[in-house]
Amino acid sequence: MEQRLTIVGLGVNDLKVSNDFYENKFGWKKMTSSNDDISFFQLNGLLLSLYPREKLAEDAGVSHEGSGFKGFTLAFNARTEEEVDELISVLENKGVTIVKRPEHVFWGGYSSYISDPDGNLWEIAFNPYLTLDEKGNTVE
Repeated sequence: MEQRLTIVGLGVNDLKVSNDFYENKFGWKKMTSSNDDISFFQLNGLLLSLYPREKLAEDAGVSHEGSGFKGFTLAFNARTEEEVDELISVLENKGVTIVKRPEHVFWGGYSSYISDPDGNLWEIAFNPYLTLDEKGNTVE
């Protein structure tokens, strides 16, 4: 199997609420292939899709019930600590739930967490061990 990821699919409780979050809080644009049943956002080489939670669970053949930590986080890597602070300030002013305020963390970076309407955790971080190109992609 090739070492790649094509789509991160999130099962959401209310597609309209989640669309509003990603479009109006993050300022992202939906792809034209989105429709009333599913939304797609083009990211750096992969897609984020939003789909009703119950339907996504049904498609996978599993229960849609569950709570607490989901066992994964999504991450946005900033270029500086100051960019982390600025992003958190902008998101907080837009009413986004700040789960953890920016702070220096044990692994040597600077990190904060926010939550989307479905409790999916986004880490907004500066990682001094990663190099980002002009498009925000990591490079070795």
